[in-house]
Amino acid sequence: MPDSSDTPKPTLNQLVIIGLGLIGASIASAASKRRLARKVIGISRRSSTLELALEAGIIDYSASSLDVIGGNLGSDDLVVICVPTLTVNSVLQECHLHLNNEVTITDVASVKGSVIEAVTQIYGFVPEQFVPGHPIAGSERNGVTAADHDLFTGHRVVLTPDLKTGEEHLSLVAKLWSDVGALVSTMAVEDHDEILAATSHLPHFLAYSLVDTLASMGDKNEIFKFAAGGFRDFTRIAASDPVMWRDIALANRSSILDVLDKVMINFVTLRGAIASANGEYLIDVFTRARDARNYFGKLEEGKELREYSVTKTTNFRVSPGGHARGHLRVPGDKSISHRSIMLGSIATGMTEINGFLEGEDSLATLQAFRDMGVLIEGPDQGRVVVHGVGMQGLKDPQKALYMGNSGTSMRLLSGLLAGQGFDTELIGDDSLSSRPMTRVANPLSSMGALIFTAEDGTPPLKIKGNNSLKAIDYDMPLASAQVKSCLLLAGLYAQGETSVTEPAPTRDHTERMLKGFGYGIKVADNKVTLDSGGELKGTRIDVPADISSAAFFMVAAAITPGSDIMLEHVGVNPTRIGVINILRQMGVMITLMNKREVGGEPVADIRVQYAELKGIDIPESQVALAIDEFPAIFIAAACADGVTCLTGAEELRVKESDRIQAMSDGLSILGIEAEPTLDGIKIIGGKIGSGRVLSHHDHRIAMAFSVAGLRAQGDIIVEDCGNVATSFPSFVDIASSVGLNINIEVSND
Repeated sequence: MPDSSDTPKPTLNQLVIIGLGLIGASIASAASKRRLARKVIGISRRSSTLELALEAGIIDYSASSLDVIGGNLGSDDLVVICVPTLTVNSVLQECHLHLNNEVTITDVASVKGSVIEAVTQIYGFVPEQFVPGHPIAGSERNGVTAADHDLFTGHRVVLTPDLKTGEEHLSLVAKLWSDVGALVSTMAVEDHDEILAATSHLPHFLAYSLVDTLASMGDKNEIFKFAAGGFRDFTRIAASDPVMWRDIALANRSSILDVLDKVMINFVTLRGAIASANGEYLIDVFTRARDARNYFGKLEEGKELREYSVTKTTNFRVSPGGHARGHLRVPGDKSISHRSIMLGSIATGMTEINGFLEGEDSLATLQAFRDMGVLIEGPDQGRVVVHGVGMQGLKDPQKALYMGNSGTSMRLLSGLLAGQGFDTELIGDDSLSSRPMTRVANPLSSMGALIFTAEDGTPPLKIKGNNSLKAIDYDMPLASAQVKSCLLLAGLYAQGETSVTEPAPTRDHTERMLKGFGYGIKVADNKVTLDSGGELKGTRIDVPADISSAAFFMVAAAITPGSDIMLEHVGVNPTRIGVINILRQMGVMITLMNKREVGGEPVADIRVQYAELKGIDIPESQVALAIDEFPAIFIAAACADGVTCLTGAEELRVKESDRIQAMSDGLSILGIEAEPTLDGIKIIGGKIGSGRVLSHHDHRIAMAFSVAGLRAQGDIIVEDCGNVATSFPSFVDIASSVGLNINIEVSND
């Protein structure tokens, strides 16, 4: 017997599984193996099933029905309904009769709308104890003998709680799924049924239909004999339980019919293209499908683009020491990647992009234009080909455009979409949904756009089409490249000449790229002007490495004795080199080598070597030129001798997080004196200690504190680093290659 101190304490008292098919038996097996409950009880009307489950050690006890054991269940007991969808109704009636309101109840049905309807009919309402759920995992095998205790590991489980669902019941169900290895999300019932109709239900019905069609052909034996791997992979799911899928088809028929109708229309069009030998249509369809599939694959490898709520957190543990030496090339510039997709899409002809950043933010922009009918090939190792549709060629996307975490995508697109002939809605993740959008909505409204935000000025953004925009001469109250670019893109569709005057220089990628696409634009001092009625022509774009990503390694070298880092092919646009100017003022040895111009953008190799740093008053003239790099610069200030003061940087408070407060809090935890102000911060250099700091879901905060580990006296744990993938998916690998000691840890919330 193991020592009792080594035995994990079960979360559940009694876990009752009603229905011991594949899913039910696998839950029971996983719970038994992991000792998640004091008792695992199986209920099945088939005695043979119960005998098999007992013999295999999947359950501890068995019962023929719920009325036998229902009176013995209470709080900390969980009942999981694992029967076919159309049978859930009768089991819920038994739950209503035999269970008190302290027992937590959940289910695993693939359709949630019908379950909620049944619960409401039986109870008169959705009781607090009921937590609807659906594990998105399975196998073509079924029955108790197919039980697999690892079936749910790494797979998503979706919970669809009602507004009345009790928090303690929801937590108990979420913990069960998390403890058996699943990734737990929540979403609305309607969203679940629509999404699953398209991604799970329809593929099964297509597989059933294809196999049934081929099986009815006279030479079916020869057909199946020569079937290749693709056929076997796709049709494997046709071996699934027919009863279960009959129930799903009937329970979710409205959502299934909607997506099935769309597919049938596409099949008819595809048939016509094949019949008429329309090769151009075929290559367009096949290319869009291939690249969309590759896009979804990239999201699978990293963080899903659209998360609802996930119970796992990615942290970085940065160990002290390490060095900062080596040659490296960081990913492509995010700002340029965004704009290349946007302008390439509304250009005439083909635009070839090399060095495109394959991060979540820029992929969100790419997907938005695919949703608006633009054929985009790639990305494939940074290469993207955009088949432009012209200024008036975008199509109604038929759904809200999801911008993920990307404020650049949302703000710039709002200007471009204000001039379209269709309505659009822009949405984002929790972080983006809290960021201010009135800075673009207000000037767009003065141009005649009909654009609406939430009551507090945050997303979603709803933009009405078919409006005649008029040009404006706009003086920006705050320097912002995003606002400037938004209004210039709207100006492409406005009547007359649009001018934007900025109080301080900001990044000018939009202006440079418009010129590269052959569009007339005038730049005089701090004023940019363009007229509507022009045309953009497809071109070639070579995206340089992003100086914002390079900044973390510039600071790594700046703070580490004996360092020497060469950063290759970095964009050194004059409106982006504030980080170079500031670090040089602090004493860092920075050399720009091999200067050249690529596609209208200045590029250089940057060598950075360690030197003793001193605190400075950062010139306000450099603030707009380094606005995204300040989290990294603050780490340099923490390692400098003396005081570093920043003023005039209030925009930092409305980025992915309040970067002034977030960095001040984190530095204070690590033993550095940091005093935030309304528009800046004062940092007194010193010894960096150790501790846990929050990234506030901000990729740049996460990477900045990771670099701080080079001078820390103990481990630094940076919490919530999943968003690093938005701009720098390969950060940990590249950081490790030049000597940083970073380990990724995944934990439960």
